[in-house]
Amino acid sequence: MKKVGFVSLGCPKNLVDSEVMMGQLAEAGYEITNSGDDADTVVVNTCGFIESAKQESIDAILEATNLKAEGKAKRVIVAGCLVERYRDDLVKELPEVDAFIGTSQVNDILKAADDKFDAKELTITPIGNKTSTYLYDEYTPRMRATQSHTAFIKVAEGCDRPCAFCSIPSMRGSFRSRRFGSIVEEARNLAKQGVKEVVLIAQDSSRYGEDLGEVDALAALIRALGEIEELEWVRVMYAYPTHISDAFLAAIAETPKAVKYLDMPLQHGSRNVLKLMKRGGTRESLEKLITRVRDRVPGITIRTTFITGFPGETDDDFEELLEFVKNCRFDNVGVFTYSDEEGTAAFDLPNKVDPKIAEKRRNRLMKEQAKISKSLNKSKVGTTRRVLFEGLSQESDLLFQGRLEGQAEEIDGYILINDMPEGFEPKVGEIYNVRINEALDYDLVGEILSR
Repeated sequence: MKKVGFVSLGCPKNLVDSEVMMGQLAEAGYEITNSGDDADTVVVNTCGFIESAKQESIDAILEATNLKAEGKAKRVIVAGCLVERYRDDLVKELPEVDAFIGTSQVNDILKAADDKFDAKELTITPIGNKTSTYLYDEYTPRMRATQSHTAFIKVAEGCDRPCAFCSIPSMRGSFRSRRFGSIVEEARNLAKQGVKEVVLIAQDSSRYGEDLGEVDALAALIRALGEIEELEWVRVMYAYPTHISDAFLAAIAETPKAVKYLDMPLQHGSRNVLKLMKRGGTRESLEKLITRVRDRVPGITIRTTFITGFPGETDDDFEELLEFVKNCRFDNVGVFTYSDEEGTAAFDLPNKVDPKIAEKRRNRLMKEQAKISKSLNKSKVGTTRRVLFEGLSQESDLLFQGRLEGQAEEIDGYILINDMPEGFEPKVGEIYNVRINEALDYDLVGEILSR
């Protein structure tokens, strides 16, 4: 039995592609291994979104080709977004790679892994202009790499947004939704496998179903998934601010299994920068949106992301962003410095911001958010919350950890659990009542009381 080692980089959407490729290989009789040292074939599923991600992907590819040079691996396959952006350059510079497959060639993994197959014969699917059609479905083999109780479900692929900083449309193609029934059936299958939390992902989840002529399809999907008995939590990631409908908010508020959580990347708070980003809106319109969200879904956790150092961002623009964050008091915030990416509209913009200034602005914003986060966390001390138990803590083997509804895996904080009833043996994936006893900047500390 041939062994295939996988390196999956980038976002959860890329991870789902890796899981699908692993599933197809496993079904065909390959053994999937976590170690590249004993793999016959190494697959590197790359990210090509920003410079740091591209460099991480290149490093992983070079590590894989070194294994081949040392005789440990016989075949190297490079997949994913980096291939879509730089296929010709990669083919030229990395002749030791045996096959390159893009984001719409996931189903070609079996051909690419076959050492009798000439990878040059692979058909290259063009990306963009609605020519890319690949979507996996409920029948597609899949080997999950997430914890047993959590799974991602990709509800759509691609993106049609014109955001000036983003290269996703050129790597993933036009926006296209999966069938409603396919998603529900996949969720049912996952629930039967013991999954307690499904996380709906897409480049723009809030647009789900629009291309199929459906109105408020995401709201209907949330309600339908909330009817699956074995599931505990339904979470939505990557919602676009202009598509936060009342129906969507009502579905979150009224569906018991829908976590009261909104992941909505806003990117900035200044009208000037939002216009340059081709996002539109103003600080005032975004503040009204935040107020509407909180009014419609009381107690909701809001997560967002921002970019500092975008071309044309002035000191005044940044100060407005800082005031926006102070005023809105978001629960969770991620901040990235601008990455100048060729092929995007922002690449040709004047008035570039010095990377050192962009980094200083990022640090100031994160420092302010840490204060907000700790203050919000302090308000939870003394309360009892439902927590999804996840086993030993990443911080220490002396602690356990779990997550509140308002904590998405890996990107938000955790509940660190330091006590529980004597003789109690919690199970990974179960939900318990936890009393919060201490607040940290991003994490909380508590004790399990009961189921």
